[in-house]
Amino acid sequence: MPDHPAPLAFSTTLSLRSGDQSWGSERRMALLAAIGTEGSISAAARKVGLSYKAAWDAVDMMNNVAGDLLVERVTGGKRGGGALLTGRARELVAWYQAAQAEHQRFMDALSHFGPDGTRHLDLLHSMALQTSARNRFEGIIQHIESGPVNDRLTLQLAADVVLTATLTHASTERLGLAPGRRALAFLKAQAVRIQAADPTTPQLSEPAPGDTRWTGRIGHVVTGDGLTEVSLDITEHIRITGLSAVDISTKSTAQACFQASDVLIGTLD
Repeated sequence: MPDHPAPLAFSTTLSLRSGDQSWGSERRMALLAAIGTEGSISAAARKVGLSYKAAWDAVDMMNNVAGDLLVERVTGGKRGGGALLTGRARELVAWYQAAQAEHQRFMDALSHFGPDGTRHLDLLHSMALQTSARNRFEGIIQHIESGPVNDRLTLQLAADVVLTATLTHASTERLGLAPGRRALAFLKAQAVRIQAADPTTPQLSEPAPGDTRWTGRIGHVVTGDGLTEVSLDITEHIRITGLSAVDISTKSTAQACFQASDVLIGTLD
């Protein structure tokens, strides 16, 4: 008899929204649950892999969005203080855990819909994200250079295409960023300087040290208001759009240059 492929095993997380605000991610719910079992913010943060500051920032944000106090500080006592979940928080954690179990059963059912299920779900997940940034890239984190305040992150988009971004160390911890993790990069067109790739054409500006510079084939060009909007095809699947102060529509290739500080980093989970 022919072998039948085993059903795909989908792992998933459930995120909650309140109006336009997304706040109930799996990690935040895990933090609340850990506060309930550990009795302190610091112990709960260690349990779920967050810094103390990132944990308190998450608790403050959830309190603000929920409109109810979720975590109470306890002072004094034999332990010298700690933290307790309110009744509202305990109800929320129990409801979330039940909802996530039901959600997982739904995902298990999807695993029987065919071998392309994972690919289709990943695409739908990415398409659901909308931002005002013209440029959106997805890649794998290759390296993070940590600093006392800011970190420098290298994201690989393709075999020969990488970009550099700077973000606060607190943001790195809050997003759970680490080498090997998939991440998104967002960049407004106004932050991308398009200039000629050959030395005979006047340049918009000299690239600064640490800038990301890509050379690509000129695709879409729109001129107006003293600026030229240019889209460059860096690879078959990677396109970047930026602005040029000079008309370079007669050229076949150009260079896109942008600063690491202008890149925003996000995740899909």
